[in-house]
Amino acid sequence: MHQKITLIKNAKIVNEGEIVNGDILIEGEIITKIAPSISPKSADVNVFDAEGQYVLPGAIDDQVHFREPALTHKANI
Repeated sequence: MHQKITLIKNAKIVNEGEIVNGDILIEGEIITKIAPSISPKSADVNVFDAEGQYVLPGAIDDQVHFREPALTHKANI
């Protein structure tokens, strides 16, 4: 099976309070490489130019409130 490969170029990568300029290579659903510059190895790589854009690690919304089934009216303002 062919694995989707994505390359994010020229991003401002935010990690642990530090911002660095660089590229991110994603194979399937896994980040396999972060480096100042990565060249695509084949023509079927999806390349996104993120010039001027920030890439952040995943985050969670810790303010989500789960409700009991059928008590959705409690979530309304």
